[in-house]
Amino acid sequence: MPGGIATLPGVILAAVALALVAAAMHGTWNVLVKTSADPLITFYRSTLAGAAIMTVPAVIATVVFRPKVDAAVLGFLLVSAALEVAYMWLLSSAYMRGELSVVYPIARGSAPLLAVVIGLGILGERLSGAQLVGVGLLLAGILAVTLPQTSGKATLPALLTGVAIASYTAVDRVGVRLTEPWFYGWILIVLMATGMAVSIRVGARFRTGPAGAQVVSWRRGAAIGVISWGAYLLVLLALDLAPLAVVAPVRETAIVAVAIWGVWRLRERQAAGLKIAGAAATLVGVTLLAI
Repeated sequence: MPGGIATLPGVILAAVALALVAAAMHGTWNVLVKTSADPLITFYRSTLAGAAIMTVPAVIATVVFRPKVDAAVLGFLLVSAALEVAYMWLLSSAYMRGELSVVYPIARGSAPLLAVVIGLGILGERLSGAQLVGVGLLLAGILAVTLPQTSGKATLPALLTGVAIASYTAVDRVGVRLTEPWFYGWILIVLMATGMAVSIRVGARFRTGPAGAQVVSWRRGAAIGVISWGAYLLVLLALDLAPLAVVAPVRETAIVAVAIWGVWRLRERQAAGLKIAGAAATLVGVTLLAI
């Protein structure tokens, strides 16, 4: 339903359900990327695999349904793809430098915080009391998961990852409503795969993978691609059904789950209680901002 915002309770519930499933899938692929030998190459292979898997059914659907395509749609797609490529480079850098239970909450929590800063500083918006509490919890949560780091090298790329997330989410929020979500998603991942291939080739002389690391297999890359892009398609569908203020907080429930996984399964035990408390504060802060 490009162009309209549905508000019926049943449709909102459907959007919430889609966002919850997407959150679980999002957390899963982040764990797989973090535990891979080289996160950047893993991103490249997963994006390429996702584009390859989507192309045949998407081409058939395009011939049959003839989705609307115009210059505006293509413009949004190009901007979003560039931001997504930047996001993958930044998140890869953060994962190479820091723990999952640190990087993920900072990256996901800083995105809505940036939106608040833009709204207050540029758009002249005002916040309610609950939203101000949400901002405070976001800041406290990010600080709590940042403090346990021994070096803090992951903080800047994680924060910049949040900037990229906020930027491409805003672009996609508009772009996906100008055409069919599946078509938008297909062209976007093809552009992302192309952008990753070009950027890795250009940047090869400036970066080196981790010493002695084995490159992730194409099978694992394909699995990550299916999970990650399936999650993002669900988010696009949810955004087509409900406002961003409904979808975004639900999507961020993965913050706490991933932090717990990092502490429990990856044995990131340093200041474990502080990390989990910070992740929980971040989630509550995001929720309050949506009120």
